Amino acid sequence: MNSEIGVTRRLALSETAGRWVLAATVLGSGMALLDTTTVTVALPAIGRQLGGGVTTLQWVLAAYLVTFGGLVLLGGAVADVIGRERAFLIGAAGFGVTSALCGVAPTGSTLVIARLLQGAAAGLLVPGSLGIVSTSFSADERGRVIATWSALSGLATAAGPLLGGLLVDRAGWRWVFLINVPLALVAVGASLRNLPAHEASARSLGDGLDLGGALTGTAGLGLTGFGLIQAPQLSHLLAAACVLLGIGLLVAFAILESRQERPLLPLTLFEVRDFTVANLATLLVYAALSSTLFLVVVQLQDGSGYSALGAGAAIFPVTLLLLLLATRLGVLVRRFGARRLMTLGPLVAALGLLLFSRVGAPAAYATVVLPAAAVFGLGVVLTVAPLTSTVLGSVASTRAAIASAVNNAIARVAGLLAVAAMPLAAGLSGSNPTPAAGTAAAAADTLGHGFHRAMLLATLLCVAAAAVSFIGLRHKRDAPAVSPLPAR
Repeated sequence: MNSEIGVTRRLALSETAGRWVLAATVLGSGMALLDTTTVTVALPAIGRQLGGGVTTLQWVLAAYLVTFGGLVLLGGAVADVIGRERAFLIGAAGFGVTSALCGVAPTGSTLVIARLLQGAAAGLLVPGSLGIVSTSFSADERGRVIATWSALSGLATAAGPLLGGLLVDRAGWRWVFLINVPLALVAVGASLRNLPAHEASARSLGDGLDLGGALTGTAGLGLTGFGLIQAPQLSHLLAAACVLLGIGLLVAFAILESRQERPLLPLTLFEVRDFTVANLATLLVYAALSSTLFLVVVQLQDGSGYSALGAGAAIFPVTLLLLLLATRLGVLVRRFGARRLMTLGPLVAALGLLLFSRVGAPAAYATVVLPAAAVFGLGVVLTVAPLTSTVLGSVASTRAAIASAVNNAIARVAGLLAVAAMPLAAGLSGSNPTPAAGTAAAAADTLGHGFHRAMLLATLLCVAAAAVSFIGLRHKRDAPAVSPLPAR
């Protein structure tokens, strides 16, 4: 946080302006986070209209994650320089414009390009949103405001699967994106009218801002994802070259960060054992979570005959459990310690994934899908609350904000790598889940076998996360659990 930027007037929730600013920031962060769940439900419909098979569906998700995950740390640094309110306004306006571009995209390629731009806007919008609620209100109300922001943003995320399914079934998949346009207009209008003025920073954008690191890291993620997603369409040599070059750029990113005066990713954080272990567990668990939500909705709609709303309702228990229970597990974290819960949680999630592997054609909701979603969701909840406590409790309070930002970025990167790599590993890359009628049965069979393999691979990721937590974690003091859902 840049101390050179000050607020000339503090807001209060008792004021109309304060309530409008809180509503605007919730709308802003909610839009960005809503798109990670609503779009997942819309993928089969997008595939049916735009074509391109699983590869196109992978890119619709991965493109957003490349720029969001790669630029969110830079977005926080830019907000420190230009002001959080200005960063939020630019991000919200940019997100509205790019959402409109997504909604009118005529082809899969143009949709992917629009999603890249949308992710970049989200990378500025989300840090600006949290920055405003952290600095624009009085100290007495700050905790209450942040808690309200978290709860309402989490509610938006949890509602995503149902809202996405409803929009797809009633209005078409394009409205999953177009609904963001009026939300962005309200967020921008409320912010312009009610946000207090901030003093300008003495720094300029070129003064110590790690643009080289941001570009190198984002390019590394993009090339790695490109090699994995496009592997079926490329020669083995070219696909391997893309992946290796991407990994090389990520290594170069780490080297650049070690030499920066103001790094986006302070590598000294990883000198703390519990911080490193918690982030490795984050990488594994969120890879399993992202690949599961991606493939389950495709399997339910194209393999089991569910509608978009039905598929959204099917995975709703996962996000609902996160919303309802994540902030209530602080007592368990303090009583049993993070190590035990971060070992138990992934194992419970692994059991849920084994239950998901039974989903086929047909798949009864009450006896097959619901138990899997409930058990998997419970496992994720048992994991993420102590995980967040470990991340925040393993570093000094003055570094908690950057520690949380790094952990959230790693969760995004995990989602990207999972969406890119899991279909390839499961034999689904390049396949078409919505083929011509004459080959529909064969395609459904291929999808079913690939889905089964993917669930087993995701199970192994959760088991690995449990092992990493059990072996690696050692500290006993735990901060109160904070729900990480809004930041995901």
